[in-house]
Amino acid sequence: MAENNATPIPTLYEWAGGMPVFETLFDKFYDKVLADDILEPVFKHMSPQHRLHVAHFVAEVLGGPKVYSESEGDHFRMIQKHLQKYLTETHRKRWMELLLQTADELSLPSDPEFRSAFLAYLEWGTRIAVINSNTAEVTEDPNVPMPQWGWGVPGGPFMG
Repeated sequence: MAENNATPIPTLYEWAGGMPVFETLFDKFYDKVLADDILEPVFKHMSPQHRLHVAHFVAEVLGGPKVYSESEGDHFRMIQKHLQKYLTETHRKRWMELLLQTADELSLPSDPEFRSAFLAYLEWGTRIAVINSNTAEVTEDPNVPMPQWGWGVPGGPFMG
């Protein structure tokens, strides 16, 4: 019988480059947000820790360490942070545009498999944020688990 010497499939977090990549991505991204006419009014009062919390949240969702859920909050808490922010589709699209622009500038992996999975999570997450921002209370179970996002159907460029 042949030995299985297959390389383990990396998480999206690992493929992107780990926590320093996510922390830099969201730091540079929120610099853009605060200079943007559409998003600055929404984010001008964010806490100094906001960038780091979002970096840790997204990193964890994409398979990174549980920094966010073990020391900064949980998914329910993230939902609560969006209540009554009244985000619009215009806000969401601009947020996505600036984040993807920043990802390109920082040379996050550009292979179709990574970008497809990354974009899919961002689309899902930002649409949930808009829905939650236009309500006054959370209807989710307080124990709702953290989302976990993987490669999805395509697999990854490492499979071949």
